[in-house]
Amino acid sequence: MFKSTTGFRRWVTGLLLIVSPVLQFVAVVVDPGTWGDIRESVSYQDNPALAQLQSALYHWSWMLLPVALIGVLHFARKRGAVLAHIGGSMAVIGFLSLSCLLLVDPVEWYLGRHNTPEQAAVIFDEIFNLPGVVFGFQMPWLFFGPIGAGLVAIALWRAKFAPLWTTILILLGWWVGFVLEYGPITLLTWGVPVIAFGYWGVKVLRMSEAEWISYYPTAPGVTTPDSYANTTA
Repeated sequence: MFKSTTGFRRWVTGLLLIVSPVLQFVAVVVDPGTWGDIRESVSYQDNPALAQLQSALYHWSWMLLPVALIGVLHFARKRGAVLAHIGGSMAVIGFLSLSCLLLVDPVEWYLGRHNTPEQAAVIFDEIFNLPGVVFGFQMPWLFFGPIGAGLVAIALWRAKFAPLWTTILILLGWWVGFVLEYGPITLLTWGVPVIAFGYWGVKVLRMSEAEWISYYPTAPGVTTPDSYANTTA
């Protein structure tokens, strides 16, 4: 695993495809806002410990998923490369933007602890509706994550790496889940991509080095899979 770049990339990609979606799903389960008041300044008072846990889980899920998606772009080298790389770039920007915004969670908790829900909402809006905050950190970047992940899923289906059902599950989970109101339904919408990404992850982990290398494009008479294994693999 650690003796070749091929093995290292394959294992990191496969593991993160499994771990990242699971972290997000667990975050939905433990989030007090999933089961209580949708206003975080209120729901976070119900269980501050779980509120902090869900923030950390979301943070690391959205930090790690872009790394996994960059890894699977490898399988779209011969077909769907443009779509995959556009989607991958969008996913990196989007999920990192989402992760940064999790720092508002402790602010919501503090405002809810020292103010009424109505007062907390007013103060929060005054702070985070500033144009620099909205257009610098939120819009439209927040939507890049789910859109980009969906485009990568479509590209990998076109590249014949991802079965169609996995692409459908990811599109349903990300594109539908992000437009529905956050709550118990999110367990379903953000749960189904766990199955699809997990399938990808297991498929990658079970690959041989030769299978991984086979996705590299070759120039007849110039490069071979063996040369990739010894150099750029």
